Amino acid sequence: MKKLSEDNLPKPTENPWQILQSKDIYENPWIKVREDKVINPSGNEGIYGTVNFKNKAIGIIPIDENGFTWLVGQYRYPLNEYSWEIPMGGGKIAVPSSKSFDEQILEAAQRELWEETGIIAEKWTKIARIHTSNSVTDEEGFVFIAENLSFGNNAPEETEQLLIKKVHLSTALHWVLADEITDAISMIGILKVCQLRGIS
Repeated sequence: MKKLSEDNLPKPTENPWQILQSKDIYENPWIKVREDKVINPSGNEGIYGTVNFKNKAIGIIPIDENGFTWLVGQYRYPLNEYSWEIPMGGGKIAVPSSKSFDEQILEAAQRELWEETGIIAEKWTKIARIHTSNSVTDEEGFVFIAENLSFGNNAPEETEQLLIKKVHLSTALHWVLADEITDAISMIGILKVCQLRGIS
């Protein structure tokens, strides 16, 4: 597989959209919905609605010395479905802050892993940056591998009723390929980890 470098990355192009007017439609502590009156790339007027996420999406794949990981099951309100996922949550980034962006993202990942599973990890590796549904939202996500694990009690939020399942990475990969895991960040993270570790 050819590795991307600065020399062979696609060159950015100018923004073909022109914003004529913006209006905030709805806002709560987690998201803001905005509608723009625009001129589209064809030169015609129209509207474009976007959802701004106030937190970064952060997923974690804890892995022990035998290649096992932990998945979290919960009922997802927007889907009206039960979902198995990697531990994940939202991380608020303070700008400006005395800590760097990467430090704040890592701290959020450490907090989310402990809150959802009770796991604390000594070794952390960021493996992915993700944009979810980028036609309608600016949500940005990050995935970490967490290793050298120790275990305690979890502390889920009041909106979370969680089940925790320990499975081998090969099983998690099978669930992704069988569409038993459908969450995008979980799928990307598991696929990337398995590719990096030669698991098929």
